[in-house]
Amino acid sequence: MIKTAKQVLAKPFTSNFFFIFLQGVIIGLITGLIVGTFRWIIDHTMKFLFFIYPLMRQKPIYLVPYLLGTVIICLILAQIIKPVLNNITGSGVPQVEAVMLDENRMNWWSILWHKFVGGLLAICPGLFLGREGPCIQMGAMVGQAFGQNLFHANDEDLKRLQGCGIAAGLSAAFSAPLAGVFFLVEEITFSFDPKECLTALAAAMTSDLMTLCFFGTTPCLYLPLDRSLPLTSYWFVILMGGFLGLLAYLYQYCLLSLKPIYSKLTIIPKIYHSIIPLILVIPIGLWNAKLLGGSHDFISGLFEPTFMKNIQTGMLSLILLPLIWFIVRFIFSMISYGASVPGGIFMPILILGALLGVIFAVIMIHYGIAPKRCYGIIIVTSMCAYFGAIEKAPFTALTLLTEMVGSVEQIFPMLVATFIAYFVLDLLGGKPIYEALRIQMDFRKLTTTETK
Repeated sequence: MIKTAKQVLAKPFTSNFFFIFLQGVIIGLITGLIVGTFRWIIDHTMKFLFFIYPLMRQKPIYLVPYLLGTVIICLILAQIIKPVLNNITGSGVPQVEAVMLDENRMNWWSILWHKFVGGLLAICPGLFLGREGPCIQMGAMVGQAFGQNLFHANDEDLKRLQGCGIAAGLSAAFSAPLAGVFFLVEEITFSFDPKECLTALAAAMTSDLMTLCFFGTTPCLYLPLDRSLPLTSYWFVILMGGFLGLLAYLYQYCLLSLKPIYSKLTIIPKIYHSIIPLILVIPIGLWNAKLLGGSHDFISGLFEPTFMKNIQTGMLSLILLPLIWFIVRFIFSMISYGASVPGGIFMPILILGALLGVIFAVIMIHYGIAPKRCYGIIIVTSMCAYFGAIEKAPFTALTLLTEMVGSVEQIFPMLVATFIAYFVLDLLGGKPIYEALRIQMDFRKLTTTETK
């Protein structure tokens, strides 16, 4: 017997989706407000660095108070991170993964404010760290806070609300709501549950709306991309992907070697390791202040008319400058992240990918493999493949770059290069970088012992 529509469909106004949607909206609003403030402070501090470093280069006497201020920042940062050191150092994503895998819970208020203040003290002086890791962990703590204190959620629903905060945190960090949801699925939960994903999407959408109030509607990393890559250039895109996969493995290997190296520095207590990158970053700022930090300003600078005009001449000698920048940023990204300070790796990875993209673009333009108008697409493709391989999260990479640059012209070359880079990294034995960091530090035990 065939059932009628009334028998098949649910009764009107009996769905609980509205309540679930409302939960995501509330978490997204608060996360967006916190992350928007966090981003605003970092962006304006970077403007100050771009002013003070040229001034110190002209008048070295100003280096004395700046060095004194750096030491004070190190001392304050040490006291802030000391009570919750292992729970807030680094990006915070491995710790969040550990919490989502177990039944452990962090002290949400302690982690939230320590991560906010500690993240600012680490990132604002110009260390090569990204804002997205702290934003993700702070979002997870917001989700936990509302789940425990307002919604009185059980363990299963609490994890769903923490997932909302994770998606909202990444969305607000990059103004990329879809990437926030894909990140949650690919790197945290490893499952696509409609209820979970819809709640996370509501949170990510709302948090993005909040950041629009801070930064406007322009995409986070709007880049002037023109048309698509010619079909005749794709053989080089495949080579790009293979090379980026090798470099992605190198990045993972170096990053996972940092903690053992820093642990041997017994002369300096662990909580004071931040003094190493805080001091070493000063000569880099005096050389080129634009290299500092993990913001998108440096990538945008690669598309400035004067820089593009020189690059698009196709001179191979121009490879030297982005290569030097790559080496400097690679080394000091490692030094910054390994120093037990709060800060992420998303933007540092994207910047490294962009510099490699400049090198590839010069080669392709010089030898006629691609026309000059494809300069931007080559860079974005390199960013996506390098990031997607290191994170082992191709969907997140593709969605994130598409939302950040505000264009879909580059999707297919990004897909090809990212797939090849992912395959090469997997062949070499690479793991998702956050999973590898979680395994290395055994964050399950840390989150249990430090939050009791």
